[in-house]
Amino acid sequence: MVAEVQLGDMTVDVVFKDIKNVHLSVCPPDGKVKIAAPIRMNLDTIRVYAISKLAWIKQQQKKLRDQARETPREYLNLESHYVWGQRYLLSIAYSENAVGVFLKHSKIVLRLPANSDQEKKQAMLEAWYREILKQAAKPLIAKWESILGVTVSKVFVQRMKTKWGSCNPDAQSIRLNSELAKKAPACLEYIVLHEMMHLLVRHHNDGFMALMDRHMPNWRAQRDELNQAPLGYESWG
Repeated sequence: MVAEVQLGDMTVDVVFKDIKNVHLSVCPPDGKVKIAAPIRMNLDTIRVYAISKLAWIKQQQKKLRDQARETPREYLNLESHYVWGQRYLLSIAYSENAVGVFLKHSKIVLRLPANSDQEKKQAMLEAWYREILKQAAKPLIAKWESILGVTVSKVFVQRMKTKWGSCNPDAQSIRLNSELAKKAPACLEYIVLHEMMHLLVRHHNDGFMALMDRHMPNWRAQRDELNQAPLGYESWG
C-alpha cells in the first residue's frame, strides 16, 4: 500500500511494509522524501513523525543540492573520467588494429577506427565499463554466495538511471548499475551484498537491516559514499 503525506509544499511518499519501525529516506539526486512505515501505522502518526524530522530532511536536501555533478561527457582528449574512484584522463588514439579501451598510468586510452564519432566513443567506453564491472563482481558474488548460503543464477550489468542495483529473488538474479565501475570498489561490494541479501529477505525490513549490520557493519558508510559521490550528468533517481 502506498500513500502521500503533505508537509506544506513538500510531498512525502509513504510505503506500508511488514516492518516494526519507521524508515525515513531523503533520496538523491533531488531530495525526494520517502518513508517506509509499519502496515498498521496511520497517516496522522506518520505525518507527526515527518514533521519532527523536518529540520533533518531540509539539511539532507541542501547537501544534495550542493553535491557536485559531472559535466556532460564529450569524449575528448584529456577529459576526466573515473575508474574505481580514481580520476583518469581520456586519451583518444585512432587505429584500425588493436581497437579497445586500455588503462595506461593515469590515462584511459580509447583506441578506435578513424572517423569514429562521439556516439561510437561513448558506446565503446560504456561497454568497457560494463565488462570491468562484470569481472570485478564475479569474485564478490562467489564470496557472498558462500557466506550467505545463496546462489545467484544470473548477473546483469547495465546503465541504470534510478538505482545502483536490483534483485529478482524468484529468478535468483541481480542487476548492477555499470556506473558502479566509476566508484570506489567498496561501494560495489556493498551493492552486491545488498542485492544478494534480498535472496534471503525480500523487503527492507528490520530483519534485512540486522543481516546487513551483521555481515557488513560499515554498510551505511558505503551507502553514504555512493550518495555523496559526484552525480552523473544524467539524473539517476
